[in-house]
Amino acid sequence: MSTVDTSALIENRSLEEKFDPEMRFRPLLPGTAWLVAGLLLVLSLFHYYTAGFGLLREATHRGIHMAFVLGLIFLVFSAFKTDQDRIAPSNLWRPGGISLIDWVMAIAVAIASLYVPWIFNDLAFRVGNPTLMDVAMGTTLIVLLLEATRRSVGWPLPVISIGMMLYAYFGPSMPGILQHPGASWSNIVNHLYLTSQGIYGIALGVVATYVFHYVLFGVLATRVGLGKLFIDLATCVAGRYAGGPAKVSIFGSALFGMISGSSIANTVTVGSLTIPAMIRVGYKRHFAAAVESAASTGGQITPPIMGAAAFLMVEFLNISYQTVILAALVPAFMHFFGVFMQVHFEAKRAGLRGLPAEELPNARKVIREGWQTIMPLAVLLMVLFSGFTPYLAAFWGITACIVVGVSRVPAITLGFLAAIAIAIATGFLTQLVFSLPALLFVTGLMIYAYVKSDEGKAKVIDLIDAFVVGAKYAIGVGAAAATVGIIVGIVTLTGVGFKISFIVTSFAAQMAQAVGDILPAGLMEAKALTLLFTLAMTAIVCILLGCGVPTTANYIIMVTVAAPALVLLGVQPIVAHFFVFYYGVLADITPPVALAAYAGASMAGADPFKTGNTAFRLGLGKALVPFVFVYGPAMLIVTPDFTWASFLLVTGGAIAGILCLSMAFAGYALTEMRAWERWLIGIAALPIIAPDLQTTLVGLALATPVLVSQVIKARGRMASVPA
Repeated sequence: MSTVDTSALIENRSLEEKFDPEMRFRPLLPGTAWLVAGLLLVLSLFHYYTAGFGLLREATHRGIHMAFVLGLIFLVFSAFKTDQDRIAPSNLWRPGGISLIDWVMAIAVAIASLYVPWIFNDLAFRVGNPTLMDVAMGTTLIVLLLEATRRSVGWPLPVISIGMMLYAYFGPSMPGILQHPGASWSNIVNHLYLTSQGIYGIALGVVATYVFHYVLFGVLATRVGLGKLFIDLATCVAGRYAGGPAKVSIFGSALFGMISGSSIANTVTVGSLTIPAMIRVGYKRHFAAAVESAASTGGQITPPIMGAAAFLMVEFLNISYQTVILAALVPAFMHFFGVFMQVHFEAKRAGLRGLPAEELPNARKVIREGWQTIMPLAVLLMVLFSGFTPYLAAFWGITACIVVGVSRVPAITLGFLAAIAIAIATGFLTQLVFSLPALLFVTGLMIYAYVKSDEGKAKVIDLIDAFVVGAKYAIGVGAAAATVGIIVGIVTLTGVGFKISFIVTSFAAQMAQAVGDILPAGLMEAKALTLLFTLAMTAIVCILLGCGVPTTANYIIMVTVAAPALVLLGVQPIVAHFFVFYYGVLADITPPVALAAYAGASMAGADPFKTGNTAFRLGLGKALVPFVFVYGPAMLIVTPDFTWASFLLVTGGAIAGILCLSMAFAGYALTEMRAWERWLIGIAALPIIAPDLQTTLVGLALATPVLVSQVIKARGRMASVPA
């Protein structure tokens, strides 16, 4: 396994814990820490094994996952922030340094989580007619789940869930269209606890089936050196050019985001290298932090790993993960392209240099020393695009990480890759026929490496630690997914989702009528205006909700409540889902709670709010592109009405528009821009981006005077330079 700077790793983890609520673990006494690490390791091994040998019965698999996740949360998260940073002594009331109440809650929530799988054979007779024990167990789980989510994620999600349950209970007292017959507490518990439409629903299932495996793969791939390889390759490609470290940040974040799927983890990992380098070549501190955080938010939208919401999309829309990956390609490119062009123009305007030659790694040496680390990603993609399930692809990706991390012997690496290719080609890569030999092989390889030398022991220990850390990364999102199941369950129980959709579309129609009376006749149809206002309101709610709710929970809530409104207006389902997904991710760099931007600001010693504002401006391409693919869905490639002509029109217009907008923000194209040039080309960018040929041509006509002026000034400047 590649050597990792231990001090840098510890510093990165501390930054993640500071800015990511899901990573703020309390310090533990040695004995308790070993127990918790053991439970985390068992959780990872459970998911690794089931990914390769077949999932358990749905309720059993989800119940075991939730029992571990929620039980561990009460052990690793303190009830109050004041206790989060100190090790408590062990005594009668604090066994192992953890409150006796926390131990009781951890055991109780585990029992309540496993109760449904235990009574599964009788569940058909219980649904709709729960026993007193069912209601007691369900109430226990709901209360402790809300508390676990509060500790690991924060207050907003539990508050929303409590509000939804109160809405279900007091339905007859609700005003107007929101009124409904109401439900007793027994009925609420029955729906949320005993059916698959509540806590044990799709959200928890996706996290337990897909997300956990890919989080674990990302941690392992980083440990074996894939992240370092990506950053070194990005430095080789972009480091020498103007403002080199900022461009390295963008390329590195894009590549690292392929295996990370986390904005904050991406920011602190890549930023630990790029932010100091950006400051050193002349970028302002807040701009350096903003570049890294803006680029890092692309991690959740960059195939093949993406964020947890991408896997949820697979289940909600009943499509393959390969389809989601294909749909995400162009919008992800647009995000990084927008950040890159603003960084480029800023560097040219300020006259910033690239990295000196002595600081650039040798590309041949980087590839020669690190080529093996790309194998896990290659294996994962090879299995995934051969038609196998995403979790089986994750199993083979994780297995490849173990092989690469422990052996680092080219013959073994190539042999393992060849074996996978032969198994796929001959159709033997099933969850039983080929998984057992692979598991025995990696187990033997780890034992051999451990007993052979001290270096081998260190590699195996580091590998085990990666399994523990991978489980730590996933427990917060597991609690959030289960809590979102409460919200989704109340929506299906009361039908409030359709009511909210009706309210939103009705309000948007009223606004469209008011604006339509002002606009010139025929400029925009009423239906198009209604859709525009609905999209704007949905985007604002996504960003506001994202200020206090993780991206995954944000996506599920908005898909449940807002996406139906978009579908009612004729938006294709996959387009509607991508729209709310992208705006949920954008919250990570949108003040006042821009967690990724604040993490970058901390690393740069910059003002957090100023960093957040700049990061939002740099990520504006991500804010505009969702509107583009709603009106021009060909950008997503996989839509039914896709044609290459419409794809080229939509994509070409978006690229040109983002380019013009980047010039306007930076105040530079070929030379410095005057105020009128910045305003005109900024205004022209919007019609250029619009996926309509006539509108795009109007925008290009508006931008032409600015571009001509820039060419004339650039030629004049070149002519004035002495030969």
